[in-house]
Amino acid sequence: MVDRYWVGFFLVFSCLVGALDASAGDSDPIYRTCVGQCEKSGCVGQRCFSHCNFSSDGVSFDGPWYKQEPLYLQWKQWDCQSDCRYYCMLDREREREALGHDPVKYHGKWPFRRVYGIQEPVSVAFSALNLAMHFHGWLSFFILLYYKLPLKQDKKAYYEYTSLWHIYGFLSLNSWFWSAVFHSRDVDLTEKLDYSSAVAFLGYSLIMSILRSFDVRDEAARVMVAAPLLAFLTAHILFINFYKLDYGWNMQVCVVMAVAQLLLWAIWAGVTGHPSRRKLWVVVIGGGLAMLLEIYDFPPYEGYMDAHALWHATTIPLTYIWWSFIRDDAEFRTSNLLKKAK
Repeated sequence: MVDRYWVGFFLVFSCLVGALDASAGDSDPIYRTCVGQCEKSGCVGQRCFSHCNFSSDGVSFDGPWYKQEPLYLQWKQWDCQSDCRYYCMLDREREREALGHDPVKYHGKWPFRRVYGIQEPVSVAFSALNLAMHFHGWLSFFILLYYKLPLKQDKKAYYEYTSLWHIYGFLSLNSWFWSAVFHSRDVDLTEKLDYSSAVAFLGYSLIMSILRSFDVRDEAARVMVAAPLLAFLTAHILFINFYKLDYGWNMQVCVVMAVAQLLLWAIWAGVTGHPSRRKLWVVVIGGGLAMLLEIYDFPPYEGYMDAHALWHATTIPLTYIWWSFIRDDAEFRTSNLLKKAK
């Protein structure tokens, strides 16, 4: 969970970046001239793009329907403007490197190199690994509950937070899936899906931190805690999707949720006698140290590995430890309940 606590802080930086579309690179007159000429001629140097005869929605300007842009290009939305910006950026960065200048951002992003049409291949790979790690964690949690620990007569688990962690597992998988998609291609739709899934996961993680740290087991009490937060999350997600993607407001929401649940887990780990509290401390402290990679932003090495990609890499082992804590908590609570039942 803590690996996505820090999504709130990551969104602080990503939102600020998104809000500032004008970066040093796209303000460069040489780059702007290159893009302008490419959009007219369809060529950057010796590279020419046939789909520069198409509009951004894949419809030919001067041809019938059967000359529409290929479907795979429409799906990736690598239209004329995108390719012109990409290859002009590469050419300009080679010129800057020859002059001894450091890389700069273009349209709010570092100059990444595509791999098979994927915009940020390393971040996509690490997002996929995080997704796989969450799936492994959830599956091992499921096996532990229903095949290794004792069950009630109605075949239900003794652990009181079983269904809540199953929901958490689904939201975590959904969040990392859209993270991978977003890093594959940053467009309006994938941005909103990534932000929405991250906010939903972050908000639900806050609910879980409240319920578990205060040991809320009564269903009515759980509803009273979760209902206002779920209502707010629903309203917020609808707002950023259908009214306005306000980066500043979204930033404030994410920071408040991230800080709140981080403090709850840190305090609970300090006062509880839970046998696996050290694992929780490792995840909390490890997540904090990993956030330094988001603060210390640096350009992608060889055009592939930047600070954010490394942050994704650090959350992989933290996810393993976190799900290990959840399994330990299930065993701990089940053991206590069985002792009380005797």
